[in-house]
Amino acid sequence: MNPEFSDEFCARLRDAFRRTGYDTDGVVGALGLAAHAALGRGEPEAAFRASRDAGELGTLIRLFLLGSKESEADVRAALAPVPLEDAFTTGLLRGKGDEVQAGLDVRPHGDEQGSWWVVSDLDSDALGTEVPTDHVLGVGHASLSLIRATIRRPVGSLLDVGTGNGVQALHASRHAERLTATDLSPRALALASVTFRLNEIDAELLRGEWFAPVARRRFDQIVCNPPFVVGPARVDYTYRDSGLAGDDGSALVVRQLPAFLNEGGVGQLLASWLHIEGEDWGDRVARWLPPGTDAWFVQRDIADPGLYVGTWLRDAGIDPRSPEGRAKAGAWLDWFNEAKVQGIGFGFVTLRRAEVADPTIVCEDLRQAYDDPLGPEAGAWLDRVAWLREHGNELLDTRFRVPPTVLLERVDSPGDEGWETTVRRLHRSDGPGWQHEVDELAEALLAGCRGALPLADLLELLAFAHGGTAGELAETAVPMFRELVRHGMVEPG
Repeated sequence: MNPEFSDEFCARLRDAFRRTGYDTDGVVGALGLAAHAALGRGEPEAAFRASRDAGELGTLIRLFLLGSKESEADVRAALAPVPLEDAFTTGLLRGKGDEVQAGLDVRPHGDEQGSWWVVSDLDSDALGTEVPTDHVLGVGHASLSLIRATIRRPVGSLLDVGTGNGVQALHASRHAERLTATDLSPRALALASVTFRLNEIDAELLRGEWFAPVARRRFDQIVCNPPFVVGPARVDYTYRDSGLAGDDGSALVVRQLPAFLNEGGVGQLLASWLHIEGEDWGDRVARWLPPGTDAWFVQRDIADPGLYVGTWLRDAGIDPRSPEGRAKAGAWLDWFNEAKVQGIGFGFVTLRRAEVADPTIVCEDLRQAYDDPLGPEAGAWLDRVAWLREHGNELLDTRFRVPPTVLLERVDSPGDEGWETTVRRLHRSDGPGWQHEVDELAEALLAGCRGALPLADLLELLAFAHGGTAGELAETAVPMFRELVRHGMVEPG
């Protein structure tokens, strides 16, 4: 049975959370930074100890964040003015007497501007068993990755496809005037509705598969955390399995999404793609694109099939060593072997409906660690691609400068005459930390990029100093500068 929370119940629950300080700042303040960090690592004992001195807030922390059993009297006091009987009826709580437990996962989640509450199902650890087919996932690593990768610029309308617990739409409420959220799962829509009403977010909720609920509509921005797990065509869990074989689920979203964007609109999603023997992954995903779409595929990881299967079995609460786990793993790995799958790529996709004959399509690896969120970089990437489309034939007449965040690194090796430079590498110290290896001529050319002389004049000076002609040097320099501009490593001066 799907939970049904009335508006009055949501208002009372919100009052209880505000009264006790059950929000992101309140939880960190009650636990302390060290105990809170330990809880994030799956080490709850320090949080249990810290919560004992936190009064009613401590009760809510143990109840909803630590999965503890609490007394009815303590829970009644902490949740006031929520009638405890209604909390059991709605499914918010379960148990009785001195063994009251959370029936749903309700936890604070915030950004730099404030805090929300996200409602989802209890995970397999809290349930003590495998999660059901219609399980609604909490805010996991994939959700957080998409949040950090999403462009946050003001838009009129935003569509969240496969909203789940609604967390993507919560963040979108900061920059979108109108929100529409869809999901195939009735349970996901029920919990997303609670999330939105608990946080006083106005969002249109629609049920249906993929883009069917918004047929013939267009939006300024679309975000999508689809069921991107790849493998046989089956649905064990609606939050992760598309029912389509292989990476067809990701392909479907990439193929259809641009048609639901206004011109110039942007779509962003998490996706997975197969690495097939004898096939380049970039060629594979580029074939998914409809005409007139700028696309940036960023590969963050490549998983070995065996590791991939084990990870997702554990995610659902299935022991890979059990008979059930071995049977599922065997069928999954057989499918990978038959399809000649060597690895599973995972990453972010940014799409823009450009409606041009020569869209920009870039597929690249970004598997190094970096701290900055990818969202601002994705927006800047689209801006730089648009600039190149407008000024791409004028690069030789453009004055460029190297931003102060770009550094030149050298690797020197001992030689017969002392140290010899073997590697010259440009390194952008902000954003995702792009790196480009350059040769001695490129190093000299970039040293002159101070916004004073156009590229053509710099090439003339370089030819005079090192030989050759400016035309010959331009054949190499212009393509290099296109790539450096896309990565923000040189900019118009």
